[in-house]
Amino acid sequence: MTYILGISCFYHDSGAALVRDGQLIAAAEEERFNRKKHYSDFPHLAIEYCLREAGITLDDVDHIGFYEKPFVKFNRILETILADWPRTYTGWIKSIPPWLTKKLNLSKTLQKELGTEKDILFCQHHLSHAASAFLPSPFDEAAIITADGVGEWTTTGWGTGRGSDIDITHEISFPHSVGLLFSAITAYLGFRVNDAEWKVMGLAPYGTPKYVDKFDDIVDLRDDGSFRLNMSYFDFTHSTSRTFSKKWEQHFGRPMRPKETELDDFHRDIAHSGQKVVEEIMVRMARHVQKETGMKNLCMAGGVALNCVANWRMLQETDFENIFIQPAAGDSGGALGTALYISNTVLKHPRVFEMKHACWGPGFSDDEVIACLNRNDVKFETFDREEDLLAKTAEMIDNGKVIGWYQGRLEFGPRALGNRSLVADARSLKMKDVINAKVKFREAFRPFAPSILKERAHEFFEMPEGMDAPFMLLVPKVRPEMHKVLPAITHEDGTGRVQTVTEEANGRYYRLIKAFEKRTGVPVVINTSFNVRGEPIVCTPQDAYDTFMNTGIDAVVMGNCVVTEKPGEVDY
Repeated sequence: MTYILGISCFYHDSGAALVRDGQLIAAAEEERFNRKKHYSDFPHLAIEYCLREAGITLDDVDHIGFYEKPFVKFNRILETILADWPRTYTGWIKSIPPWLTKKLNLSKTLQKELGTEKDILFCQHHLSHAASAFLPSPFDEAAIITADGVGEWTTTGWGTGRGSDIDITHEISFPHSVGLLFSAITAYLGFRVNDAEWKVMGLAPYGTPKYVDKFDDIVDLRDDGSFRLNMSYFDFTHSTSRTFSKKWEQHFGRPMRPKETELDDFHRDIAHSGQKVVEEIMVRMARHVQKETGMKNLCMAGGVALNCVANWRMLQETDFENIFIQPAAGDSGGALGTALYISNTVLKHPRVFEMKHACWGPGFSDDEVIACLNRNDVKFETFDREEDLLAKTAEMIDNGKVIGWYQGRLEFGPRALGNRSLVADARSLKMKDVINAKVKFREAFRPFAPSILKERAHEFFEMPEGMDAPFMLLVPKVRPEMHKVLPAITHEDGTGRVQTVTEEANGRYYRLIKAFEKRTGVPVVINTSFNVRGEPIVCTPQDAYDTFMNTGIDAVVMGNCVVTEKPGEVDY
């Protein structure tokens, strides 16, 4: 057996993945264990989990891979700082010390953190993304597009995958970056970069394309999707949290929105216009890539691949027939990519792994759940028959309850996909506001996603019969006649960020939706992540119980146990 450990860290969303003979065994983000959202430092707990899941120690690992090349990245940072000295003095003070202390000699840093003398292998950042997209896909050959803020120098790349080989033939380099453009829009709207980009997507349908023409001065976009940013509108000298310049603010006529202040029509129109520009970049690029490669399948990765509205347009407005985006498309997925790249492409192990679900994190037994509930002196009901458990849960959903659904192994990536989810009735007009206000404590404009039985998705959404959308990364239109049936998941523009659910991939979650369908005739539920604003998705039974206790969640279903009463319950 050959074990390969992939690691991503030291920028944002650190994580680890473990592959055995080409098969993924475990993968998770560090934030899920230490409860620090978007944690970026070394993923000790995620690595410990991966090894524990496989029943091995680090001594049994044959190869360790890191998801980018530190010397090349340092060269880019150093050149960027020196090119604009002394304006970049603040950036120098902030960024250089960590490089000198631990990042520059990353092999030794990683060996020290791991407690090993094993060699560390380094994969290019966008090659890790490309490998994470293509190698676990169902395709023997496909076009590949990667796009994010920046890796070492590359911000966007495209090429092809055939068999186990990946060939990235075209690149766009820093500072020209569709990811950094979207980060600038996110920051200008007062949202947190590398965390709240989906707030921009959620806000966009409430606005109009009033400022698209103004973005023409900021982005020089060509027919083939290549682009250049007008750098006078950007400022990369301080941090990635505010990448726009004073000229940007003057151009749009308003200063940056202070965080947590009221959103008005101007902000909604900026979100709509900026989102449209990013979509247009990606659609033109995909159209060009399809024409150049002749491929019918597309694989995508990088943070921009989480822009599900752009993804849907790329599939609808090009000649690509199929699209695959694995659920951890951002930096944490680089750990998966580098591990698979070493296994399949370097060592030539056959491709045996296809990612059909996202559940590669830790799971907990009923005994562990019961022990947790007993420690907290909680009253609960245990169901011996799954049929009765599902009927009870479906009844609660039908009665307007918000359910914490805690089953199986934790999802890898930013989306809860039926194992660490909050589940509610998509037919309820008020349910969106109820969850936002009483449970998630977040902005009212943010939409909720539908989980639907795959075999019936085409009846409710404008998508082909049998189409896969397992990772909630595509946004088709809700059929007009279904708007009144599914008001809680129908967004302002008539779309829904759909998750298609199958028994093969989703097990008990599929059977829960079947039970709800049997009761109501509707094979759809709301699915949002089991967490509150500012916290990672729950990992352990205690995390789930604490979230249940501190929010307006009505019940929690943990394994075969159902909790409906809160000790000292507060009236929400």
